[in-house]
Amino acid sequence: MARRPRRRPRFALARMLARAVGVVCGLWLAGFAVFAIAVFTSAPPNPVPQADGIVALTGGDDRVAEALALLADRQAPRLLISGAGRGTYLGDFTQDNAPAATQYAEDITIGHMADTTHGNAVETARWAAKHHMHSLIIVTADYHMPRALQEMRRAMPDVTLTPYPVRPPAMRKIISLPTLRMLAGEYTKYLAVRAGLRHLAARLLHSVV
Repeated sequence: MARRPRRRPRFALARMLARAVGVVCGLWLAGFAVFAIAVFTSAPPNPVPQADGIVALTGGDDRVAEALALLADRQAPRLLISGAGRGTYLGDFTQDNAPAATQYAEDITIGHMADTTHGNAVETARWAAKHHMHSLIIVTADYHMPRALQEMRRAMPDVTLTPYPVRPPAMRKIISLPTLRMLAGEYTKYLAVRAGLRHLAARLLHSVV
């Protein structure tokens, strides 16, 4: 009786690797779908709860405008604009919101130390501790909110955080290649932060995705 030829180990290994890659890709796609749905269905709370402070993460004028509106409505007595470049002043963010910025200028802090989301969290934690805050409203883009909250919660585990997502112009076309690319990149960074790979997330921040 003729023996069946044994499969070569390298082919078996290649097949196992291919299956593993397929499983990882499938899990990534499933998670990405959940992430995208969560982003597109997110909305600011209604009503917005009172808080000790408001934090706007720089990256779009609409974030600062929404944060200023919350401050004007007295949802919190103080506002931090985190991640402003050095040499940046309040007027650089508020040309279209000059009345609110002028009226509440004493209640607004411009943070210059952060240049990453992790830096935003560290800067916010120091500001909150300085003013003995126990609750914050976090204002940032809807696609950025999951990663921002992850970093903020690690930096301030005892502070209550209320997300206030803002839909940027780049996210208004749901089914478009640029939107999907941006979401895919942000989801990958979010996973890296969840896994504790902050340095990888920082590298991804400067990638083409």
